[in-house]
Amino acid sequence: MTRTSTADAEAANAADPGDAAGDAPAARRELLHGLPWLVWRRHRTILRLALLVTVVGCAVFAYQRGGLMDFLHTRGTTPDADGRLANDFQNAYGQLFRTGSQLLEFLPVVVGVFLGAPLIAGEQEHGTLKLVSTQSVSRGRWVAATLALPLTVAVLCTALLSAAFTWLWTPAHTLAMGGDWLAGGAFDSTGPVPVAWTLFLTASGIALGMLLKRVVRAMAATAAFALVTSLAWSELLIGRLGTLRSVSYPYNGDGPDLPPDAVRIDDWVSTADGRLYGYGTCVHSDAEACRAKLGIVNRVTQYFDYGQMAGMQWLGAGILLALAAVVLTFVVWRAHRRPL
Repeated sequence: MTRTSTADAEAANAADPGDAAGDAPAARRELLHGLPWLVWRRHRTILRLALLVTVVGCAVFAYQRGGLMDFLHTRGTTPDADGRLANDFQNAYGQLFRTGSQLLEFLPVVVGVFLGAPLIAGEQEHGTLKLVSTQSVSRGRWVAATLALPLTVAVLCTALLSAAFTWLWTPAHTLAMGGDWLAGGAFDSTGPVPVAWTLFLTASGIALGMLLKRVVRAMAATAAFALVTSLAWSELLIGRLGTLRSVSYPYNGDGPDLPPDAVRIDDWVSTADGRLYGYGTCVHSDAEACRAKLGIVNRVTQYFDYGQMAGMQWLGAGILLALAAVVLTFVVWRAHRRPL
């Protein structure tokens, strides 16, 4: 008797009771056959939720952009000295940008915990992998189907949301989130960074699930891993993605004339030949004598220019994508070479 693929059998048995009467499920089966259909059925709740959030989020961002552009056209984008424009912008659109930024920052964690961690761990915990190994489905085919569809949906949804939010944020970047594109949340919630984070944390969740073989443990470990890597990203890596620029000015002169949209990072004092000292050097009672002894005559401010943002984002995203590729390679290797 010819053996039947477990995926095909489960896909047929797992269909909704109303599938035979409706055209929509039949259309889905036309697009997804065998293992991909089974993967969709087993993870359809989180995948459908991701698609729903994407549609709603993109619609909201697109709708709000019309009113935002009218506001900017009327009021301008350069903050005034008394802060009235910034305050009015905050009242009108502050919550929108906070919510959008938080959505794009937390979405990779949610996807990694609730989609990545259970992806293989659930199969191991329920013993369905043992059944697969006795059927005509090869391990390579099973791994490809298990990884491809969820990762594609996760990356696609995050990319669409990030593109829509970037489209909303860009014309208002001098006012949104305090105008600080590095620490205000825009760096991690626009451009390629959310997509790279989603792929990396989802791949990491899959790997942790494969190693721990229990869904709850894998989800907890993925959440903890996301927290640790996020702290390392913000504290150790993000400031090294670009080259700091400097502007010097007389010690007792006016403050630095930084370019528009620059993010101020650090301040120093320096000698005429450029030797830097900490900003708190020579601030005690005999400060003038101390500065004369050391030759301190200038203040120095280091900053990142807004024009550096895109390059820094792509470099950071490239690092995350390379790490994700390493993790996925490990997952595929282990699935082929070691017992699951």
